[in-house]
Amino acid sequence: MSTMRKMLDAVLWYARELTGETEYDRYCERHRRHHPYAPVPTRREYQRMRTTQRECEAPGRCC
Repeated sequence: MSTMRKMLDAVLWYARELTGETEYDRYCERHRRHHPYAPVPTRREYQRMRTTQRECEAPGRCC
């Protein structure tokens, strides 16, 4: 593999980690491992579930 390709892969990996894009992928892996017979939620369902969860959590700070 060329050096340029390795650098591009590293930048893409970093960008995906930074933006949270890989969060859904990790969730799917974990879901399949712990609940093999349950259907995996779509990305949209997952985002909706995470948004609802974040809105219901009490903030840990005063501001």
